[in-house]
Amino acid sequence: MRTSRTPVLAGERQPDRPLRLLRDLVTAHPPTMAFIGLLALVSTAGTLALPWAVGQLIAALGAGSTQRWTVLLIVFGLGAALSNALATFLLSRLGQQMICRLRVRTMGHVLRLPLADVRREGSGNLVSRITADTSRVKKLIDVGPIQLPIAGLTAVGTLVIMGFLDWVLLAMTLAAFLVAAALIVGVVRRLRRSYAAVQETTGTLAQRFVTAVDSIKVIKAYRAEASVTADLAGQADTVARREIDAARMEALMTPVVNLGQQIALVAVVSGGGARVVAGGLSLADFVAFLLYLLQLTGPFMMIAAGVTALKMGAVARDRFTGLFAMPQEAGPDEALPAPQGPAASTPAVRFDNVGFRYGAEPILRDVSFEVPARGLTAVVGLSGAGKTTAMELIQRFADVTDGSIRVFGNDVRQWSLDELRGRIAFVDQGSSSVQDTVRRNLTLGRGDNAYSDGDLMSALHRVGLADDIRRLPDGLDTVLAGGVDLSGGQRQRLAIARALLSEAPLVLLDEPSSHLDSINEQRLRDLIDEIAATRAVVVVAHRISTIRHADHVVVMQAGAVIGQGSHDNLVQTCPNYTDLVRGQLLVGTGVN
Repeated sequence: MRTSRTPVLAGERQPDRPLRLLRDLVTAHPPTMAFIGLLALVSTAGTLALPWAVGQLIAALGAGSTQRWTVLLIVFGLGAALSNALATFLLSRLGQQMICRLRVRTMGHVLRLPLADVRREGSGNLVSRITADTSRVKKLIDVGPIQLPIAGLTAVGTLVIMGFLDWVLLAMTLAAFLVAAALIVGVVRRLRRSYAAVQETTGTLAQRFVTAVDSIKVIKAYRAEASVTADLAGQADTVARREIDAARMEALMTPVVNLGQQIALVAVVSGGGARVVAGGLSLADFVAFLLYLLQLTGPFMMIAAGVTALKMGAVARDRFTGLFAMPQEAGPDEALPAPQGPAASTPAVRFDNVGFRYGAEPILRDVSFEVPARGLTAVVGLSGAGKTTAMELIQRFADVTDGSIRVFGNDVRQWSLDELRGRIAFVDQGSSSVQDTVRRNLTLGRGDNAYSDGDLMSALHRVGLADDIRRLPDGLDTVLAGGVDLSGGQRQRLAIARALLSEAPLVLLDEPSSHLDSINEQRLRDLIDEIAATRAVVVVAHRISTIRHADHVVVMQAGAVIGQGSHDNLVQTCPNYTDLVRGQLLVGTGVN
């Protein structure tokens, strides 16, 4: 079996394909990209023709026939400007559409990753993929496919025309710009390392801030705003220093190009003036050459800026490629046959000598127990005993390292994840809800039309939440976010109502009564008894009232099962269980 830090699920999908920006952009909209390319060529042709037309206009001044060249100057100028504007807009629109697809693909991929990978990456770092990283990829799209090639074409075309006008002056120009190019190469080499450091530290800052926001009540309760802010400020300062390092490199690009142009301009004015006086160069060609020299800075600046954007975008692209290289969990389209239906006497869950390690650390060791197909099974133990891990393994949030887990008679690895999780209703420890309407939270994964309003209100009534939901601004269609939210106990009852609506034959409840008052706790016990009459219910519990109702109790300690049986039997035969009952369980202390 695999023992890597991130457990790999049997039957998992292959890694997603790498991010190929140019290919994806061209294949998604080939006619539009072709039209953008045509517009860019028209803009380049107009830009290259302008200095030549100015030279011809100067030459025609003596003859007095300037109207033709004046009209051509206007046509070339307007044509170049309008073509460039339209090409830029169309490319920007395609880029935004591609960024939207990239964000959707990223979010879908993250939601299908194994739980361990999501936890290791951290929510802040993952959020930075669809914010800061996509922003840098957008800059790469803006520059890479059209602007950078056109800038290169414009630069080459300008140099060729300058060579036809006067090759001696061209040689002077190239010598000046080669000095600048040598400096730029050194700058570019350091930029990629700087951008990688910026994006890594930005992701860390986002992760730490998200964690702080999630813990805002605790921070306020202990008056820790100042200390937490100071910690965040330290991380923000690290980000700022990395960005300053990158900005220092970026700041050299424009002055270096300008230096090359100024050196070339001095050389051309000195040498070209002498050649005009000597008759080796006409005044019109000299003026045109100077205009081409001044125009040459534009594409060179674009190339310098484009290289910067490419370096930033390449780092962001590599971060996406690394994310997409993480294999997903097997999805609903996997080609696994549906397991045979269990016999009536088959246990709902069976652990056979299960071991689980996270890296080198053992979490579960040789765990064996059964959950009957009907009735209530309680799993108890101190914090860190492995109870929640066992619940996660049943749902294949991770895979066992040793042994096997069978659900309704079939090894969990024989089920597709869609089939397996479709047979399980789950209430997690935090009673998580999504930022959406009450209706969506109740019908999560089953669609808005899966139940009538009457069905939803009936489930809410059974958990004592119907009146609270009716008082919300939009009832079932109230979005739970911002100033309109539920308390911890209300969210817990909402999660239980979601499980009630499910027809899943196996119900997993991870400390479902931790936020409930005595009245709602009694209502919950009655509901659990009702559900357990026809389904298998597994509850991670710490309250003695819940455990006394259990048909079967599993006692865990340090990742192992140290006792099983009824409550009364375990009180007589299992000293550790007796200590729990007399101590922590009676005072209602929560365990994980």
